[in-house]
Amino acid sequence: MATAHPAEKSPSKPTNFRVGALVLDVDTNTILATGYTLELEGNIHAEQCCFMKLAKEHNVAEDQLGPLLPKNSVLYTTMEPCNKRLSGNLPCTERILNLKGVIKTVYVSVLEPEKFVRQNEGRKKLEDVGIKVELVGGLEDRILAVATAGHEQKGEV
Repeated sequence: MATAHPAEKSPSKPTNFRVGALVLDVDTNTILATGYTLELEGNIHAEQCCFMKLAKEHNVAEDQLGPLLPKNSVLYTTMEPCNKRLSGNLPCTERILNLKGVIKTVYVSVLEPEKFVRQNEGRKKLEDVGIKVELVGGLEDRILAVATAGHEQKGEV
């Protein structure tokens, strides 16, 4: 029996994308944290969930987490990290930047569709400071189907 991808655990709602993420220590191949959209209380994105869990584990505020994480950490996320939050929460791109270079590479399956925020510039912001953003292809249709479950589809009344 196949287990659900973390993004599939996220509630289907017309107001958010269902995204899954994980932080990995590359040197030891250890998953440090996993998360999915709305896993934690509030309007919490998958990447934010990972960082909040790690901050709680280390008993620090999220913005103090960087020095405590392995120096060769990467982030895997099903969708490009956001650069703007309509809710007013700190964007996931800013959260990554606040880790002060601990995250060296962000692997994404799909770029953020322009449904809620036009022209996500998060990728450019990360790359401008030397963080690689690698687009991993092959599952785009599946990822987008999961991410947009609960959204009104074209042609629906």
